[in-house]
Amino acid sequence: MNVAPRAWMDADLEMLRDTARRFFERECVPHEARWTAQHHADREIWNKAGQAGLLCASIPEEYGGGGGSFLHEAVICEEQAGAMVAAFSNNVHSGIVAHYILAYGTEAQKHRWLPRMATGELVAAIAMSEPGAGTDLQRIKTSAVRDGGDYIINGSKTFITNGHHANLVVVAVKTDAAAGAKGVSLVVLEVDGLAGFRRGRILEKLGQKTLDTAELFFDNVRVPAENLLGGEEGKGFAQLMQQLPQERLLIAVGSVATMHRAIAETTAYVRQREVFGKPLMALQNTRFKLAECQTQATVARSFVDDCIARLQRGELDVPTAAMAKWWTTDTNCRIVDECLQLFGGYGYMTEYPIARLYADVRVGKIYGGANEVMKEIIARAMDR
Repeated sequence: MNVAPRAWMDADLEMLRDTARRFFERECVPHEARWTAQHHADREIWNKAGQAGLLCASIPEEYGGGGGSFLHEAVICEEQAGAMVAAFSNNVHSGIVAHYILAYGTEAQKHRWLPRMATGELVAAIAMSEPGAGTDLQRIKTSAVRDGGDYIINGSKTFITNGHHANLVVVAVKTDAAAGAKGVSLVVLEVDGLAGFRRGRILEKLGQKTLDTAELFFDNVRVPAENLLGGEEGKGFAQLMQQLPQERLLIAVGSVATMHRAIAETTAYVRQREVFGKPLMALQNTRFKLAECQTQATVARSFVDDCIARLQRGELDVPTAAMAKWWTTDTNCRIVDECLQLFGGYGYMTEYPIARLYADVRVGKIYGGANEVMKEIIARAMDR
């Protein structure tokens, strides 16, 4: 069906969309089955993505990036989600970690890390969640104790996206255990050959099986104090909170793209599948269900596009980003579920993309802040 033109698209972004689409189809899709079996993509995919200009697209050229904006990240995110490629998290690498460094890092830190992130030499992860602290980051126990010109880090992290490949890890630590949120800091670790650093197992997940999600352990890890992000202790919680609108909007962007992929897969299937001597698409229930899904996906895209415009103007607030994150991920799960039902028994077979989507999208309601937390953020804003 015809889709209304996106108000924020231009010729440069269309070229990027074409580049990203061809990259994911050529370099990732053919390897998905093998990567699923080994529970992670090949490390070289990061270098290839860097060569294609898909890493750090929104980072200024002076730091080795593409010199673009959030719009460039959104286009890449849409194409990756639409291709059903979960092999590496560019959202975490380019959309989150790179922007922590850009926003809070010293000039030395920016020049040290961002150019190598843009080429794929460095794979980035952010280590926040712990076995006993996920949503409530004030409860983290991983500590960083100052010792002369170094910090000594002890603790563990779990559910770390890109954790198996990452060699640049932003770690949320407690530099003051008694100060609550004001005691949280972000320390950047280059972990290759770093004494006391250890990766745990790649976690066995319900979905997104090609994306490496791992445990990380820190046992008296010594890191230079100059690796403290921003150079001042106790700023970590505020740094994390300030970046959340963009992070949650990226999740929403990917969710909307996935909705449209699910609908496209289902529409193609019901046109050729025959039931009672005629195409499944001819049945009113099928037509009504797909009409509902298409309407919801179109509304979601319009809302997310409005949020993108707000972000570009510097007007996207935390409650609105929370609305986008929870509603699109929740709607995504419902649409994929409705679509799977139209496949009948074949929808339960993992050889069909809709089954993989069903498993992949469920985590959207959890990561980036559980949807229950999103609703609490919205309600608090209403209660002021």
